[in-house]
Amino acid sequence: QVQLVESGGALVQPGGSLTLSCAVSETDFSFSAMRWYRQAPGKQRDLVAAITIGGFTNYGDSVKGRFTISRDIFKNITYLQMNSLKPEDTAVYYCNAIVSRITDGPDGGYWGQGTQVTVSS
Repeated sequence: QVQLVESGGALVQPGGSLTLSCAVSETDFSFSAMRWYRQAPGKQRDLVAAITIGGFTNYGDSVKGRFTISRDIFKNITYLQMNSLKPEDTAVYYCNAIVSRITDGPDGGYWGQGTQVTVSS
């Protein structure tokens, strides 16, 4: 029974920083990749960042250069460091764990319940 729990969401002012964490309950194995998605009300869910077990990363264009994804394999924790936050970053952020991008697809794998990030003055 794999469980993903996100934490760290909060209200922050524009230009501020925030770090999200995703803790995976299962410690007997590691997933091939961890991903962060976000979804604002009335909008489509978008990929924010992804990291493979080998350390390769990928970022959405809107967050490139501002966000950094990292993964502690031993602790089973994935982080999303967010800097220079903008109001457009306001959304519910979801953690996603997959075994294979091909077999699991963009909606596959295991999902957390999400954590709210609000960027506002």
